[in-house]
Amino acid sequence: MSMRAALLVSTALLLGGCSVSSEIGKRCNLVRKATPEELAAGSDKTINLLEGEIADRQDFISFGAPLCEDLICVRDQDFPRARNADGSLNEAAAAEGYCSKPCVNGAAKTCEVSDTSDVEPNLPGRMSCRSLLLDQETLDALRAADEGFYRNTFGENNSPYFCAGALNSGKGG
Repeated sequence: MSMRAALLVSTALLLGGCSVSSEIGKRCNLVRKATPEELAAGSDKTINLLEGEIADRQDFISFGAPLCEDLICVRDQDFPRARNADGSLNEAAAAEGYCSKPCVNGAAKTCEVSDTSDVEPNLPGRMSCRSLLLDQETLDALRAADEGFYRNTFGENNSPYFCAGALNSGKGG
């Protein structure tokens, strides 16, 4: 009887005491896959991208981001960039974004930011499930044309939909 009671108490504590916190929206570094030369020189599998390597006012998705539970870091065109004291772009700074995950278009609350610590202040209110890559038909065609190239570029991802900040239509390019 005491074994059963211990099991029930343990189960109750595990289920009631652990809240699952998502990393969606948390800051992360945008990365790229290391080249064979970089790997041979002792580099990590991923290399942080720099602000100078990222185009301004464009969505960017990075697979393999070690700071994110789903290994996906995105930057939407409205995410702030690293700046110097004079307001110019700090091209040598690590390019940042926020943790994301694949989602199903139209699914309610899929992309809700549950923990707002270390999250860009305006991001939780604009987070949504939207297409960040090519459309579904183009992704399917690329995969069919060259499976190896597709996997090397997009990994195991089969959908264009990810949690990302909705774009502010009022901003100019």
